[in-house]
Amino acid sequence: MVNSKGKILLIEDDSNLGYVIRDFLEISQFHVVHKTNGQDGLAAFRKGSFDLILLDIMLPLTDGFSVAEEIRRNDTEIPIIFITAKSLKDDLLKGFRVGADDYIIKPFSTEELKLRIQAVLRRTRSRIPDLANNSTFSFGAFTFDYQNHLLLSPSLEKRLTKRETAVLKLLCQHKNKVLRRDVALKTIWGEDDYFMGRSMDVYIAKLRKMLKDEPAVSIVNIHNTGFMLEVKE
Repeated sequence: MVNSKGKILLIEDDSNLGYVIRDFLEISQFHVVHKTNGQDGLAAFRKGSFDLILLDIMLPLTDGFSVAEEIRRNDTEIPIIFITAKSLKDDLLKGFRVGADDYIIKPFSTEELKLRIQAVLRRTRSRIPDLANNSTFSFGAFTFDYQNHLLLSPSLEKRLTKRETAVLKLLCQHKNKVLRRDVALKTIWGEDDYFMGRSMDVYIAKLRKMLKDEPAVSIVNIHNTGFMLEVKE
């Protein structure tokens, strides 16, 4: 959808509430895919590409907590907002432990839901640098197509997550130069702290694995400073 503000996966078994939410959000220019059980919701997540997930807890076949855990095993970035009748503290805490970004308790107004969606999207999108004004990068046998989040080589075609794309973009911009940890953290995560640093290390490890079969390319640790995308010409 050309004018869409984002694509949302709604997993809600109450068909009436699901219809109301979908209708309101589509009027608000979001594109919504609605599924009524956990298994269908997971299938839609694996098949599609979404900007945010609205997830009920009390779902048929697979409950919302289990759905969120499975989503987080595959995607650590996509925002998840739980929509539920549960208001117990233990349920709230469990929701955040399995990866929720926000939590809204039924009954709620559609306007409140829209504002929460906008706030979560604003917060998560602001941490990812805008890639729209830069060129495609080439290094070694690789081509990095930032707009489509693709890393290409004669033996590899890998679609990257937004965060992997952002990290690789910074490394490419600093090719054969040091990329400071604090610069990368503040640019991509918005903060420079221990937990964000551990998260960045995970993405560096993922990118190293993707690049490992190209001997002319490596991501080098610069002790107590940062990283370097080292490319032997």
